[in-house]
Amino acid sequence: MNNSTVNLTTPETSTHYKIQSWELIVNLEIFVYSINLFSFPTHCYVIWLIVGSRSGVALEFFNLNLSVCEIGICLNSLFFILSRWFSCLEFLDQFLAGFTFTGRPLFQCLMCVERYLAVVHPVTFLKYKPLRYRVFCCTAAWIINIGSCLVCMYNVASKNHHAHALFLTVELTLVISIQLFCLVAVFRALKHSGPGEGGRKREVDNPIKRRALFLILITTVTMFILFFPFVIIGLFIIVTADSSPAVWLTGVTCFILAGFVQPLLYLHRTGKLSFVPH
Repeated sequence: MNNSTVNLTTPETSTHYKIQSWELIVNLEIFVYSINLFSFPTHCYVIWLIVGSRSGVALEFFNLNLSVCEIGICLNSLFFILSRWFSCLEFLDQFLAGFTFTGRPLFQCLMCVERYLAVVHPVTFLKYKPLRYRVFCCTAAWIINIGSCLVCMYNVASKNHHAHALFLTVELTLVISIQLFCLVAVFRALKHSGPGEGGRKREVDNPIKRRALFLILITTVTMFILFFPFVIIGLFIIVTADSSPAVWLTGVTCFILAGFVQPLLYLHRTGKLSFVPH
């Protein structure tokens, strides 16, 4: 009698527990995405500062495009939240996911490559310094980004989570590898003495190059916090075929919190954060 009762009630209890766990995870996702909406004014302010300065557009063109992309990511968070109640908005959430997984890492990678050329290959950097080359690179980046948006929308809409995880894993691993290469190359260039410097270190004599190393280091560390969890999650999904929201939650949380670093770093460099010492 007891065994029969237990067998009858255990599935109901298990189902109730699963529903509660699912609701908790969804609510946590909504909370995390809501945090990202607070970065919207910061990105608008960064764009206003860059466009409003005399030479800022040319010098900070990659940063400008990154901030525009970040606004797209904020819209992605907004549509994700609204799609919980309005299912007709799900396709916008799926499309704008490409800004998250491709746009941000791509523009951050361009910024790192630019710093790498400025330090390791200064002649090449001066050759390609005019704005038209930055415009060409950003145009190519936006085309790739839109393509990624379409791929993400197709993979999610068709529920092909294995292909989606494989796509993200390969893409993010490639971007992280490029940034690591730039970081190591700049670090080695700063450690070696230049002509007429003897054994002195360049960190003391070249504050511009030291700042380039600092920016690449911060961007790369941020990139690891942003996307390394997604790489691990992608491998986990490929191996286990488990793509539940609980699996994605850790990566999304790291992504949202680390997304505040880049605009705050720019505001710090421009002296707009007076409470933070330079």
